[in-house]
Amino acid sequence: MSEHSVFTATSLFSLLGVLSLGIIAYTGSKILLPKNAPWIDRFSFIWLAFDAMIHFSFEGSFLYLSTFGRTVNSSVGPFAELWKEYAAADFRWGTADPTVVSLEILTVLGAGPMCCYILKQLIDDDPARHYWIVVLSTAELYGGWMTFCPEWLTGSPNLDTSNALFLWVYLVFMNVIWVVIPIGLMVDSYARIANSLRTSQAASRAKKA
Repeated sequence: MSEHSVFTATSLFSLLGVLSLGIIAYTGSKILLPKNAPWIDRFSFIWLAFDAMIHFSFEGSFLYLSTFGRTVNSSVGPFAELWKEYAAADFRWGTADPTVVSLEILTVLGAGPMCCYILKQLIDDDPARHYWIVVLSTAELYGGWMTFCPEWLTGSPNLDTSNALFLWVYLVFMNVIWVVIPIGLMVDSYARIANSLRTSQAASRAKKA
C-alpha cells in the first residue's frame, strides 16, 4: 500500500480544477450554440470543450514535465503536485514512462486541436463533424487501451488500488469516461453518417428508376 494520504488538499484542488473545466465547457455551450440545439449536439459541445481543455492544460503540463529529461517526480510547482497526486495511483506518470509520454504527445498535439476543430464545426452546424468525431473517438479509445492494456498484461505492477480514491476516482472514473463517452459519440455519428449515405443512395436509385 502507498504511504500517500488518502485525500489531501491537492486531491481537493485537482478535482475542483476538473469540475471548473466542466462548468466552463457548459457555459460555452450556452453562449455559442443556439438555444434550440439538439441535446446531443449540446452534450457533444460540452464534452469536446472539456476534452480540449483537459488535453491542453492538465495533459499539456504533464507533457512539459515529462520531456527533455524532466519527470513529474523531480519537478516542483502546482501542476507537478497535481501529477504527483495521480502518480500515487499510477506510478508511471511520475517517471516519464515512454509509452505514456508517447501517447500524451499524440493526445495533446493531435486530439486537442481536433477537439477545437470539431467545436468550430458544431458552432457552424457543419455535418462533416461526424467524420471527425469518429476519428477523434477512435483515437481516444486507442489511447486508453494502449495506456492500460500493457499494464494489465504484466500484472498491473504500477497501479495502486489500495483505496477508493485511487481505484474508483483516479483509475476508473477518470479513465472510463474517455471510453464510454467516445463510444456513445461514435454510435451517434455512425448512425447519422450511415443514414445520410443510405438516403443519398435511395435518392440516386430513384432518379435512375
